[in-house]
Amino acid sequence: MIIEKIINNNIVLTHDHKNKEIIAMGKGIGFGRKKGDSLSESEIEKVFRIKENEMLLKFQDMIADIPIERITLTDDVISYAINVEKLKLSQSIYLTLVDHVNFAIERFKEGMTPENALMWEIKRFYPQEYALGLYTLRLINDRIGLSLPDSEAGFIALHFVNAQYSTHMKETLSLPHLMRDIMDIVKSELNVELNENSIHYERFVTHVKFLIQRLYRNEMLHDDDTIFEDMMKEKYPEEFECGKRIAEYIEVETRSKITRMEMTYLAIHIKRVTMAEE
Repeated sequence: MIIEKIINNNIVLTHDHKNKEIIAMGKGIGFGRKKGDSLSESEIEKVFRIKENEMLLKFQDMIADIPIERITLTDDVISYAINVEKLKLSQSIYLTLVDHVNFAIERFKEGMTPENALMWEIKRFYPQEYALGLYTLRLINDRIGLSLPDSEAGFIALHFVNAQYSTHMKETLSLPHLMRDIMDIVKSELNVELNENSIHYERFVTHVKFLIQRLYRNEMLHDDDTIFEDMMKEKYPEEFECGKRIAEYIEVETRSKITRMEMTYLAIHIKRVTMAEE
């Protein structure tokens, strides 16, 4: 391998055997070297393959001043999320999470422990992502010796939500409130209490999350089955109206249009979750 750029003493830009540009990391691999020097694979501890050129440039600039152990730790968390938790994440997670972990450690060392106003909603609607946040805090404690507060797990969880939905952080911050309000609409419109520990509730929450994900990705179900819609409207009028009410709320909050087919499937899941509570 030939070094293309020295980022710092521990990180360089080079190419792999397929001539793909990569960021290689290892203790001292950039020390005393210059562009054009050779680099053996045995010296490399971590490799980052970022496809988008603009993102690659941003990542290079960002990690130049971040301690190597924080970058390695964050990469291990992302690998765990992808390989063990099976999350599908956009590559933006490398930028956002490395930056956040570094920032969280720095502000904790300065005595700042911010409250997270969304903790209750994050734990309730994004338990997998919150668990990843707690996993990150355990690694920070084990490897760096700092015990960050659980509120940081909530902030970290939002970065994983953001990387799955491919949204801007401003939109991601609104998702927990959106989920909470949707559940409140169901309870209010149909006068029912929902068992948050039931499998039906879990499936309903999952459906709503995927609906919102499809909305942001512009992958809405198409309106190609009006017969099915008419049948639901006739057979389950209350649930259909509740689905319509939720769709209208989501449209206002996200400034996007929900298809009638999506609304119909929403009504089906509303019927299932409310039947379980009767």
